[in-house]
Amino acid sequence: MSATTQLGPDTGGRFGPYGGRYVPETLMAPLEELEHAFAEASADPAFQHELAALLRDFAGRPTPLQYAARLTERLGGPRIYLKREDLLHTGAHKINNCLGQGLLAVRMGKRRVIAETGAGQHGVATATVAARLGLSCTIYMGTQDMERQRLNVFRMQLLGAEVVGVDAGSRTLKDAINEAMRDWVTHVETTHYLLGSVLGAHPYPLIVREFQRVIGREARQQILAMEGRLPDVLLACVGGGSNAIGLFYEFLNDVTVQMVGVEAGGCGTALGEHAARLAASQGFTGARPGVLQGTYTYVLQNPHGQIATTHSVSAGLDYPAVGPEHAWLAEQGRVEYTAVRDEEAIEAARLLARTEGIIPALEAAHAVAELIQRAPKMRREQVVLLNLSGRGDKDMEILAHSLGR
Repeated sequence: MSATTQLGPDTGGRFGPYGGRYVPETLMAPLEELEHAFAEASADPAFQHELAALLRDFAGRPTPLQYAARLTERLGGPRIYLKREDLLHTGAHKINNCLGQGLLAVRMGKRRVIAETGAGQHGVATATVAARLGLSCTIYMGTQDMERQRLNVFRMQLLGAEVVGVDAGSRTLKDAINEAMRDWVTHVETTHYLLGSVLGAHPYPLIVREFQRVIGREARQQILAMEGRLPDVLLACVGGGSNAIGLFYEFLNDVTVQMVGVEAGGCGTALGEHAARLAASQGFTGARPGVLQGTYTYVLQNPHGQIATTHSVSAGLDYPAVGPEHAWLAEQGRVEYTAVRDEEAIEAARLLARTEGIIPALEAAHAVAELIQRAPKMRREQVVLLNLSGRGDKDMEILAHSLGR
């Protein structure tokens, strides 16, 4: 664990060597416009007041920090706390970033927003914010994800969004991002691309992190009030990585706090069987630095540099790249990245449901599965804080099928 974690990004949008801005020339001007608008909004008390009011009165912040008494007893290890982002309006942490970027779009005079979505939670949050702010909304979603997340597709449509199925490539999140970027290139004057994770070209990894930092700010205050000290371990799932960086960032300079990001181990370690970019120590193959969709980071790719297909039972973790800030934190040794298999996540969802009465999203269930493995090896006086980033309503069909119901 590094005692001198270097935070970022620098003025070029880089976290160490990672990040940057790798986009067509037509997108340079709108990215610079967005960077300028975000800097102005960050310094504007009126913008911050409006965002805080929406987070409180519309989204439902602050979210509770729940002591998971029965799970703690069941696992027989440390005291376990759950940061309940699943209780937010729309059912996940995604609404934090969507409200912030929605207000930015209004500030820039953009009357239309577009977004990509995998599990559908970012799409639902974007459609929700667009309806609340009176914006036109188009959501791009891979047709495979549309099939396994049909409930969220209907929710987006009910909210007034146009949902465009993407039938190219692996028909998942990567392909949805490609189509959203094509749309943005041709409609930059009127449209804001509301990117959902700490991915893409600068300033998106910075913007999304800043709008998700509310998770860590609240969690820090809450755990100090409840335990009188900081946690020993933080746990969060990592797809693109927005919920994890939202929790981790406020603790990066606290060297006594260990942080663990949990990726999708899928059904095997071979390329194409998983979506683990930073968990190479567990034998997951195929990840190395490269450029994908505007940023330089760790990307799953074959020996010829072609982007690999990925697999996860969780649509929100089924993506070949990871946020550049996570790549930098992994390289510095500040955050440990692991991966758990599909079946472990499914069993973790069932255990949490039966011990705490909470059905987690399959994304968050990956973090619960890692906790289940670690807890018996930890001491009873230790404290773990897990970010429960979303609820499992959207995953009922997948869970029912996987559990043979």
